Amino acid sequence: AAGKEAVLEGKPVSAQSDVTILVGLDARPTGRVLGDIVCRALTSLGCKVRYLFITAAPQIMADCNLHPDEAAAFFYISASHNPIGHNGFKFGSKGGVFSATEAEVLKKHFLTIVQEEDQALAYLQRLSASMPTQWYQEVLSAVKSQREQSEERYEAFTLFTATKSKQSSDHAAFMNGLAQEGQKNPLGILGELNGSARSVSIDKRFLTKLGIKVVLLNDKVGQIVHAIVPEGPSLNLCQQSLERLYEKDPSFRIGYVPDNDGDRGNLVYIDAPSGKAKILDAQSVFALVVLAELSHTRLAHPSALLATVVNGPTSLRIDKIAQTFDAEVFRCEVGEANVVELAEKKRDEGYLVPILGEGSNGGNITHPAKVRDPLNTLLSLIKLLRNRDIAKLWFRANGKDVPHPITLEKVIESLPAFQTTGAFSDDGKMQVAISHQILKNRYEVLLQTEWERRKQALAEMDIHSFAVLQTEGTESLEGMGEAHRHEPYTGGYKVVFKDRDGSVTDFLWMRGSKTEPVFRVVVDAKGEDPERYRYLLNWHRSMLASAAEA
Repeated sequence: AAGKEAVLEGKPVSAQSDVTILVGLDARPTGRVLGDIVCRALTSLGCKVRYLFITAAPQIMADCNLHPDEAAAFFYISASHNPIGHNGFKFGSKGGVFSATEAEVLKKHFLTIVQEEDQALAYLQRLSASMPTQWYQEVLSAVKSQREQSEERYEAFTLFTATKSKQSSDHAAFMNGLAQEGQKNPLGILGELNGSARSVSIDKRFLTKLGIKVVLLNDKVGQIVHAIVPEGPSLNLCQQSLERLYEKDPSFRIGYVPDNDGDRGNLVYIDAPSGKAKILDAQSVFALVVLAELSHTRLAHPSALLATVVNGPTSLRIDKIAQTFDAEVFRCEVGEANVVELAEKKRDEGYLVPILGEGSNGGNITHPAKVRDPLNTLLSLIKLLRNRDIAKLWFRANGKDVPHPITLEKVIESLPAFQTTGAFSDDGKMQVAISHQILKNRYEVLLQTEWERRKQALAEMDIHSFAVLQTEGTESLEGMGEAHRHEPYTGGYKVVFKDRDGSVTDFLWMRGSKTEPVFRVVVDAKGEDPERYRYLLNWHRSMLASAAEA
């Protein structure tokens, strides 16, 4: 607030404060200019700035997580999964983004400044011009050492996340164990980095220490060769390249593609019987990691209260997996901050929550991390493949024979069968021009009418009843109508279908994106029957289209 007032009033700062801000950016072309502006502005306001330049989002957050006393907050320049020409800001502290409440305060300050744009720009220029040159020179001259320190801390935090220990001896034992296993059963991983911020992170160095063979493609930062959302066609290059690698060296069985800021990564894997590389959808990637982490935690804590936290559109396959390990599933509104906050609440209630995330968006958050990280995704899969006990518990709990050897394709085949709309697919997006309040009210009227009309067809699918779940922040309320949602009515809305026994089998979900001008829709259908999935998707989209008519 004091900084905001300084900008609005144009008061030059004569002394530096004790506030330290960690600043970084992803690989978007506009990031470097914005980074310079942000660092100059913060420095001219008297803040101490530790500038990491282009760095992966999990790396800057790991620094804040491991050493929260060394930085009051981080300021990361990125635009999530928006097109490469867009840009924006992400704020947080102690390893995670700010909560919705904290972010709202920042937003109000920002809008106040923007509304006074003529004055604000003049004040900002005045502050920058009056700033002692030495202050900014010190920021720039420290970038190299700050980056080196950040990489060391990121590696330490990644090992802490994998081992749940801060002891370097435990880290060494973990790495040595995997490296020895790698000598007996080699594993190769292909990273197609698409010029992302992960191009200048620790990926190759770190994975190599674990005894993994690593090949990186498009690992020159800014070398962006396809769309930045790692789904669908964006995985084709990795798929083709992994097949070629596998033909030369059969140890290369996994490939990953991160997004531009490097906090999520989706996978490609080799199906050994066919020798072909297959793309793993975001929901399945998340399911594999949840399986690995819940199994690992249950083995270590046989009688503990165990849970996972996910967003509303995460597939029901997670519920089936959690049930196997006697774990609960708690849901919240879409948004990384919501998932992290709800997980903290559940830990305060006595639950172990080792894994959380947004299955619909890809990636996972492995405690104590508070952000998605493809390195953590890969480590979970490596543990699943290297530690036979983890997979053994899963297969035996489901009454299945334990395969030998345990391969990724065998575990994937064993996952609960669901068909789920990709959040970034064409089927998963709709344009809606009316208010969310009107849309949801109309949708509910249509839903009740359509339910009566379709009862017989639904009964043939063993769907006999439904319930409505509405998520806002960390809260999930059951029931239709505005009594179960609040202004501005922008939370998640889900219709869950139940069989004759009252078990949830499928769902329809919708929510307007808060980062893009689209309305997202997801259908999760039980089983592998494409007609069931298509029936539910067409029904959901038709009701939304009718409700959205002006």
